[in-house]
Amino acid sequence: MKVISVVGYKKSGKTALVSALVRNLSGLGTVGTVKHMGEQRLNPADTDTGRHFDAGADVVIGITGTEAAGTELVSFSRNFNLEHALDQLCDQGIDFAVVEGFKESKLPKIVIGDLQEISNVVFRVPTDIDMHEELTSSLVGVALAQPDRYTLEALIKKARKNPAIRKAGAIGTFTGIVRELAGNERTSKLEFEKYEPEASKALDCIREDLKKKEGILEVLIHHKTGVIKAGEDIVYIVIAAAHRTELFPALNEAIERIKAEAPIWKKEFTEKEEFWVHDRE
Repeated sequence: MKVISVVGYKKSGKTALVSALVRNLSGLGTVGTVKHMGEQRLNPADTDTGRHFDAGADVVIGITGTEAAGTELVSFSRNFNLEHALDQLCDQGIDFAVVEGFKESKLPKIVIGDLQEISNVVFRVPTDIDMHEELTSSLVGVALAQPDRYTLEALIKKARKNPAIRKAGAIGTFTGIVRELAGNERTSKLEFEKYEPEASKALDCIREDLKKKEGILEVLIHHKTGVIKAGEDIVYIVIAAAHRTELFPALNEAIERIKAEAPIWKKEFTEKEEFWVHDRE
């Protein structure tokens, strides 16, 4: 899933720009949006969903309408943030996510006006923009240029879309996470850097080699970069195979080859020190 954020001052035209992006991206794939809505409450205390939520429910899902007329679903959750919202869109197999607001996030941003001290700015447009065709095309290009975001569920959905899945008897997955405790040492986080384009080439080579093996129908790999906290996911591997006897060796080979062949550097942060792991090996 490609993710782009639109930020600017209040009433600077963010919603108009987001709407134009959504209209154009929807011709290229499925689109989801996330909007920062301030402090307003969508499930007031005098509604049934509000009463459920205030009583202590962690998740409340409201469904309106009937099956014949079509339904709408809204979900209220506690301790839900932008990352969770994006993962939820990704889990649904959405191709593009357009975020309105959240100027403090680390997302790639299209900035309207002279808003300053914003990180990861990939494009700027003037206030009171005229969304002409040339500018819209440029913004779509900016969105398409962003790196792909994946969840495990999104990769499984992608594997299921492969026509070869009709021959599959199993889908197996591997999820690598940040180990917090190793002996007496506590790791708070890891930081990963990819040496591109070589890292992507190495992962593609591993995928293609494994797909040549008997019974292996699909191989998908996604390795995250940046800072990843203890307990969080690092790498996903999804393999579809005709039989389980072919599946498990392929999963093991995939992760071993990623560690040995892909130029992805890992920095470890413990209670006592921080260091690049390859310097210790």
